[in-house]
Amino acid sequence: MRDAIIVGGGHNGLVCAHYLARAGLKVTVLERRGVVGGAAVTEEFHPGFRNSVAAYTVSLLNPKVSRDMELARHGLKVVERPLSNFLPLDDGGYLKVGPGRTAAEVARFSRRDADRLDDYARHLDAAAELLRELVLQTPPNAVAGGWLNALPELLKAGRLGRRLGKLELAQQRELLDLFTKSAGDYLDGWFDSDPIKAVYGFDSVVGNYASPYAPGSAYVLLHHVFGEVNGRKGAWGHALGGMGAITQAMARSARERGAEILTDSAVGEVLLEKGRAVGVVTERGERLDARVVVSNLNPRLLYTQLLDPAALPADFLRRMQSWRCGSGTFRMNVALSELPDFSCLPGKTQAEHHGSGIIIAPSLAYMERAYHDARERGWSGRPIVEVLIPSTLDPSLAPPGQHVASLFCQHVAPQLPDGASWDDHREEVADLMIDTVNRYAPNFKAAVLGRQIMSPLDLERTFGLVGGDIFHGALGLDQLFSARPMLGHADYRGPIPGLYTCGAGAHPGGGVTGAPGHNAAREVLRDLGRRMV
Repeated sequence: MRDAIIVGGGHNGLVCAHYLARAGLKVTVLERRGVVGGAAVTEEFHPGFRNSVAAYTVSLLNPKVSRDMELARHGLKVVERPLSNFLPLDDGGYLKVGPGRTAAEVARFSRRDADRLDDYARHLDAAAELLRELVLQTPPNAVAGGWLNALPELLKAGRLGRRLGKLELAQQRELLDLFTKSAGDYLDGWFDSDPIKAVYGFDSVVGNYASPYAPGSAYVLLHHVFGEVNGRKGAWGHALGGMGAITQAMARSARERGAEILTDSAVGEVLLEKGRAVGVVTERGERLDARVVVSNLNPRLLYTQLLDPAALPADFLRRMQSWRCGSGTFRMNVALSELPDFSCLPGKTQAEHHGSGIIIAPSLAYMERAYHDARERGWSGRPIVEVLIPSTLDPSLAPPGQHVASLFCQHVAPQLPDGASWDDHREEVADLMIDTVNRYAPNFKAAVLGRQIMSPLDLERTFGLVGGDIFHGALGLDQLFSARPMLGHADYRGPIPGLYTCGAGAHPGGGVTGAPGHNAAREVLRDLGRRMV
């Protein structure tokens, strides 16, 4: 009999499989699609053009996970962007952001803002460093029962308290700001000029269907800056071969350790006996038994679709049905005959700004209007679009002289108002996204040879991203750390013995990090009397 079955072959499921197999367990991963990787996959979307279909850029991949799985030996290579970001402006100006470049660029708009950049970075880095320490830790868990049951969790909380107590009072205040304030209010307190606030504030709405002035959005900003690329903290990069190169390397690593990975194997039910998870039944009717079951799915999907509702505590089920999902994301991949020629920085010859994250959202006010517009009509008439052109760093993705671009678009409503379907509006909104980029690069629309459209509904149907939620659940204060996915179940264990969660719906949340898979494996091994090796 198997020791563990992992439901879902996304990156966290593969990470978890690696660690369990490495500890000597017999592990099977069951993936619904014909390829492993979940939302981190590379596929051909137009003849001769390949791209990262959903997840599209690298930074948050945990360095310990990468080292332990020896991803470089298994073929993964990540290259950095030549610039972090490029922001074209409505008045014909632009801002470039990158190491050694930002201060001089910002000084063109505000000398005071340029002088404050280093202080801002120091404050943000101090908070990000704390997050880096917490991502591979199991959060303190609220537990029922007497003090004896609570003692291990109290010790965890005590260790965290001591860590926080070592921070200077000013750093504690900064953490409070970042965990409670809006990104807009936080950035307004630092800077005067719109362009730098727009570049930094964009991170607060990535995967977050909210205004940058929504309380708590400062944390989403922070969540996007605690990563690193090739040892350089806060950097962003591209995996050669696309995001699928990451998960294919992970699959090779897990298989090398002995894990079995089966594709085209959708799970229809988690089996329970005497109140304990004992295996699964696939949609084809095949029964597979195991000592434990580990789910890489959005927790709402796990608990509302794969289990008998009567087996769950009523309050738990009610809260899981209300688990907030929906990140306002509309994802596109386009094949291009040529590079975009920006009005503010003319030229179709490859330049450094073509290899950056190109942000179409010139101010925080623009982002706020986009959100409220989407809330009212279903999508914004002036949406937020980030354009990445990975073929500038990785020519293998497109034919010679041509390119692929990723368009990460917001804001759109996860569910359209008045019962409208995304199937009826996806082409219309895709045209709008192309037109939005075309306003800043007038050759863009004519250069499009083909496109792949992923509305929130498409993302849900294809990858199990409920409401198009790239994080498997909103990163709100009520769904973070000891409350992810729920108070009392932040330790990767659900209310059913033998059933665990290892996906982004668990701490520390979304992004291609591998941290939830790592942490869940540690807890499974602890319960089975094994050690993490």
